[in-house]
Amino acid sequence: MTNLATNAESPASVAVRDEAVAAARAAAVASGVEIRELTEIAELAAVVGLFESIWRSGPGGRPVSTELLRAMSTAGNYVAGAFANGELLGACFGFFGNPGKASLHSHIAGVAKAGAGRGIGHALKLHQRGWALSQDVSMITWTFDPLVRRNAYFNLGKLGAHPIGYLPDFYGPMEDDINGSGDTDRLMVGWDLRSPAVRAAAFGEPVLIDAEALGVAKALSVDSDGGPSIGSADGPTVLVAVPPDIERLRRTDPGRGDAWRVALREVLGGLMADNARVAGFDRAGWYVISKEQS
Repeated sequence: MTNLATNAESPASVAVRDEAVAAARAAAVASGVEIRELTEIAELAAVVGLFESIWRSGPGGRPVSTELLRAMSTAGNYVAGAFANGELLGACFGFFGNPGKASLHSHIAGVAKAGAGRGIGHALKLHQRGWALSQDVSMITWTFDPLVRRNAYFNLGKLGAHPIGYLPDFYGPMEDDINGSGDTDRLMVGWDLRSPAVRAAAFGEPVLIDAEALGVAKALSVDSDGGPSIGSADGPTVLVAVPPDIERLRRTDPGRGDAWRVALREVLGGLMADNARVAGFDRAGWYVISKEQS
């Protein structure tokens, strides 16, 4: 007797997918937006304009182009926008990675100033999660600037993603209003779409951690002048700080902003290179690093 395999989803996979789609719809409603995939030239051009207004890269430095988004969406990749009363307030773009890893790489996401504070970015990520699970993709990766405190909490706390690598000067010079002219160090994160932490976060239970309550060594902290202060990395768990507002610091004191990049690369990058694990991020400004092997 021949046993023919099928590609049918297991009941558990279907349940997680349906749960993710429901969470995404609820987040969109709460944000007052409609989120949908985009394929038409006019809509894709609006996404390009939105990203340009956020990053302000200048001539020749657009984050993406209309032609690229058109080609990517036609090939079945993820391009989506969030709309309110016909106005595009946010967008997200990702493409498939290594087929053997069943993963999607989320390249860029942004929300217009007019949509700030409404949870639109969160709604977009949950829509992306539901879409990916519908494509039988269980992992999404992306990068972010590890010095930006609010993004660290959003990615690690509110979404439940986990860092998988520190990448020095990942993009090279970008010369835009957000990244400035310095090195573009990034944390690569993985978002395990079916994990219990991610499922809980999707329904409003973020991954919370109280760094100060741990009473452990501070490998990097903020000194009295707002600059980086490198300390002890002894012990199985250590804390690594980031400044309250690196974007403002880069505008008002570029030298100190550069000093933070160098210090974080040395401390956080060094710890991760030695196989330490980022256990979480306290929204007060601390990465919690575990050197114990799991």
